[in-house]
Amino acid sequence: MSEAPQGTTPSGWDRGYELKAVPLLALGFGLVGLDRFIIAPLFPVIAEDLGLGYQDLGLISGALAFTWGLAALFLGNLSDRVGYRRVLVSTVVIFSVLVATTGLATGLVSLLLIRALMGFAEGGFVPASIVATIDASKPTRTGLTVGLQQMAAPLVGLGLGPLIAIGLLRVLPGWEWVFAVVALPGFLVAWLMARTIRPGSGVARETGFKPPTYSEALRYRNVVFATLGMLCFLSSLHTLAALGPNYLTDHVGLALDEMGLVLSGMGMGGVLGMIVIPALSDRLGRTPVMAVCMAVATLALAGVIYLEVGAVPLTLLLAIDSAMISGAVAINIGPLLNESVSPGVAATATGIVGGLGEIFGGAVAPAVAGA
Repeated sequence: MSEAPQGTTPSGWDRGYELKAVPLLALGFGLVGLDRFIIAPLFPVIAEDLGLGYQDLGLISGALAFTWGLAALFLGNLSDRVGYRRVLVSTVVIFSVLVATTGLATGLVSLLLIRALMGFAEGGFVPASIVATIDASKPTRTGLTVGLQQMAAPLVGLGLGPLIAIGLLRVLPGWEWVFAVVALPGFLVAWLMARTIRPGSGVARETGFKPPTYSEALRYRNVVFATLGMLCFLSSLHTLAALGPNYLTDHVGLALDEMGLVLSGMGMGGVLGMIVIPALSDRLGRTPVMAVCMAVATLALAGVIYLEVGAVPLTLLLAIDSAMISGAVAINIGPLLNESVSPGVAATATGIVGGLGEIFGGAVAPAVAGA
């Protein structure tokens, strides 16, 4: 098992390691997305069985988002202290166990507890996985590799998740077994990560090493700016995802099939944006690409609000908006942030940005917008 300190350099880049590590980290994040979002297509069956309502689904999703953010804050710092491999392996095992136990829930309280704990494990995976991806990548394409890794969660969770959920539900005895089956790949991924991923920081420290602190990370100006940016980006994405269906049907007047078309375009735009936009930033620069993304996203969203158009133009506008914002998210929390801080606080800084962004953008903003 090869070991290397966190923070690769052009001379220390290993092509073979990159080709093994980046797909594995993407697969891990894909499982995070699948385990997080698979409850939505299964919820009609779960609700009937456990006597729940759709307001309960909102509570469950909000609890997971909140603990996800808290975990990113705390376990990002832990990753800098003990090494990201330990955090990656342990969090994948824990959230896989919790996914399997979701099927044991007997009501709202037990489901809330299980999903909240799962959010804590999944949130801890995120900053460690981003830093590990950057460390494994060739420095000239960190935008592309982080984009590919981040894209895996919406692709697997939102794109393939409903198909996987309904397909398994048709061949298994009940919804409880669906959670048990989708948990199994996580244990294989954890084993592969333990054998493949380098230890990261926290390993082979010199005598007198001082553990990284939050104040040390916040001394970097870009950590503050990236956090503010993430609050805006995730507030927009999560609010659109949560309230978009009702807005399109109740206010725009679309039929259900038209609403589904528009939202699918938004999802595809987000997936493409996470690949293309960060890759462009490798060539054109992080800040210029993000500035263009924000301008285009603002215009596209204004078009959604003020233009009286049909389903096809709305699909295009929301796809553009989602692509721009999703691409900006991948740049912001990935290469832009990690190129601005020292390797010893990279996961701590990533946890601050992603954690606060998830807490306020994923849990608070949709609740405030829907009030």
